Amino acid sequence: MVAPSPRPRPSAQEAGPWRQESNSVRSTGSGIRRLRFRSGLTTFELGADVCAVLRLSGPLKEQYAQEHGLNFQRLLDASAYKEAYRRDMILWGETQRQADPGFFCRKVVEGVCQPVWLVSDTRRLSDIQWFQEAYGAVTQTVHVVASEQSRQQRGWVFTPGVDDGESECGLDNFGDFDWVIENDGDEQRLEEQLGNLTEFVRSRL
Repeated sequence: MVAPSPRPRPSAQEAGPWRQESNSVRSTGSGIRRLRFRSGLTTFELGADVCAVLRLSGPLKEQYAQEHGLNFQRLLDASAYKEAYRRDMILWGETQRQADPGFFCRKVVEGVCQPVWLVSDTRRLSDIQWFQEAYGAVTQTVHVVASEQSRQQRGWVFTPGVDDGESECGLDNFGDFDWVIENDGDEQRLEEQLGNLTEFVRSRL
């Protein structure tokens, strides 16, 4: 996540990304869907003209759908259709990243003019490195965490070959995140954490 220094609204090339990092986007289950909804609230509180929620999986799935003749919109939802292609799509995405680590990062920021970007599904070290190298100190990393018990209560079931792959665990050993958001079901605690994060962003605009 990024909060740029006070100045006139920058162009897409000048703007900094406010990044949300999570190494367990899928395994956090319905908790992440709730956080995505709250990400929408953050956008509303800051104003849609100020904050854009970006998903790296968007350009990945769009490109994958084009190359494989699939329904792009159905790959975006939580459906059996997407699950049928998930593993192959992950492998395809890894191949693209090995050839060009910043490919999907560049795609997702194209044409974005808001000064605050919330990248909601960063999963790999190469993604973090790209934003940090491109935008420097304005990049803020945010790690969403939930206990295994909480995830199971939300319906998560471990899937070998998916939940233990880089797309789900690539940031397990990242190190120190700028922010850690606990999402274990305590609504008041979650509101406090997100409130602090939102106020930080406002203070940097």
